[in-house]
Amino acid sequence: MTRIDFYVLPDDSVEQQHIYACRLAQKASKQGLRVYIHTESAAQSKQLDDLLWSFSPSSFVPHTMSADECANNPVYINHSGDPIDIHDVLINVSTQTPECFARFERFAELVNQNENIKQAGRERFKFYKSRGYPLNTHKI
Repeated sequence: MTRIDFYVLPDDSVEQQHIYACRLAQKASKQGLRVYIHTESAAQSKQLDDLLWSFSPSSFVPHTMSADECANNPVYINHSGDPIDIHDVLINVSTQTPECFARFERFAELVNQNENIKQAGRERFKFYKSRGYPLNTHKI
């Protein structure tokens, strides 16, 4: 069963939410895991694509937004909900529950202090809890 971790960030900055997603993706990929970052839109996917090049001055996280290059990269960013053949880690920066979440071993929900994002996170938490998923909350 998918393990779901909610990461509650201390501010309402979308940029900080994206940076935290990059850090989680970096940590998981260094452990040899494949990661799917689920975004809200093509524009948000592009923001994360750019950020993965620059969020850490001392490292680089190999990644792609192209399904054709997915097999050659540990991190795949998209908003379509189709993670190709990735089943290790799902990082959600969208306000919606990705339809594919149940096929992942680990699922990270990133929630910040923006009222809309926080409320959407609460609804998703209730949804997962009602279905019996193991939930963990981490206040960052």
